[in-house]
Amino acid sequence: MSLRYVALGDSYTIGTSVTADEAWPSRLAAIRGPDGRRRLDLVANLAANGRTSQDVLDDQLPRLARLRPEFASLLIGVNDVVQGVRPETYQDHAGRALDRLQALLPVDRLLVVTIPDYTVTPAGARFGQPADQRAGIVALNRIMVGLAGDRRIAAVDIFDLSQHAAADPTLVARDGLHPSARQYALWLERIQPVVAGLLDRA
Repeated sequence: MSLRYVALGDSYTIGTSVTADEAWPSRLAAIRGPDGRRRLDLVANLAANGRTSQDVLDDQLPRLARLRPEFASLLIGVNDVVQGVRPETYQDHAGRALDRLQALLPVDRLLVVTIPDYTVTPAGARFGQPADQRAGIVALNRIMVGLAGDRRIAAVDIFDLSQHAAADPTLVARDGLHPSARQYALWLERIQPVVAGLLDRA
């Protein structure tokens, strides 16, 4: 029997500029276990373009509880960087989000994914000085991984995978900014074993 899976986040979770079944949460839910059955059933992807850590608290988490999730993922922060949200504010928001997730689900039913490096994409420079933006992403990723570690929540770092887009245009979607389906497939190669390990703890 598959677990009810709900994904939280922004454009990197909803899969802007790829089809719905090419976004990484959909791909994750399509993977079958040794018995041939799907381990996860993606009942909702609450992510949306432009969302910040504040939006997760205000909008997505209240909706999550009503969906009776049995597994959840969170990837949030890129729009905090773009909007100049202070790291300490992000830390407060992200910490509260993880605490609320832990109030709903066991620690082995939660997953955090880091923010990719959009500054290496053709359109990345539209959002500010690339070096400064990259430093902001690194800082928020460090915060999220630290918060997850403190709570024993699994965190998957895909930042380095996203940087391959600097030399490989096939890893960038047609909008010149977001990951392509091929890049999401690379993410999944790193995410899936971690999720399989969590699900096998039961």
